[in-house]
Amino acid sequence: MNILTFDIEEWYTEKAFHGGRAARYQLFDETLDKVLLELNKLNIKATFFCVGKLATDFPKVVRKIAEEGHEIGCHSNVHTWVNKLNEETFRRDTMDAIIALEDVSGQKVSSYRAPAFSIMPSNKWAVNVLASCGIENDASIFPANRDFGGYSNFPQDTPCIICHEGATLKEYPISMTTLMGRRLAYSGGGYFRMFPYWLISKTIKTQDYTICYFHLNDLITERKKMKSKAEYEEYFKEPGTIKNRLIRYAKGNLGTGNAWGKLCRLVEGHSFISMTEANQQIKWDNANVINL
Repeated sequence: MNILTFDIEEWYTEKAFHGGRAARYQLFDETLDKVLLELNKLNIKATFFCVGKLATDFPKVVRKIAEEGHEIGCHSNVHTWVNKLNEETFRRDTMDAIIALEDVSGQKVSSYRAPAFSIMPSNKWAVNVLASCGIENDASIFPANRDFGGYSNFPQDTPCIICHEGATLKEYPISMTTLMGRRLAYSGGGYFRMFPYWLISKTIKTQDYTICYFHLNDLITERKKMKSKAEYEEYFKEPGTIKNRLIRYAKGNLGTGNAWGKLCRLVEGHSFISMTEANQQIKWDNANVINL
């Protein structure tokens, strides 16, 4: 089972952090159109996790995705890491996003992914909040260490039920593989851009479950500029040292030159479904229940 997902926030982050440059909006529009055209050609439906502010400030983006028959999921309201929020602010952020996304898409929003995979052992209460907001499916668990998030002691990287204080969610963890003795992701973001296509394709063929995740920025070949200290600290909520900014600059640009071609090879060479379709295929009665 291969699941295809996209995290969509570019229009909002452009407006919030860069003032809203028309050329960038056009680039995002063109890239999204390319993605939707490719998926339509192959009759693939995906899950698009959108920030709620897209629905309020750029409704045509959410509407365009929904009209192509793709699932609209929630990716927070303003792309703030869950580990930067408390229960009350997280609940408000999530509900604001769900209401806006449902209003524009005409869909019930039942799937969620946290920005930066920021549901961690320190904020397991997020499960209770999400369930109380009507979320049924989550794709926020990154079962390894990573920047800004990660759940390193999570016991599996295949679909399961997660439970905390009586609340439950169907969980779709990020897929992992072992390279040189290290557990690493391979199926999205910078990992997808970094690893050669043959390795990614081979790994997918040997796995019973893979969930792939992409941002539009992953697929844009234009080199991104290094953030200023103020921009970095406003976005990442950590010190904007030269070292931190250089690392993020390198990670953001690594492998973008051929990422679009790799994505096309991926979807043309493997079958993919959305989380909605996966829900119908998984035998949840037999799934492991993991108490967080």
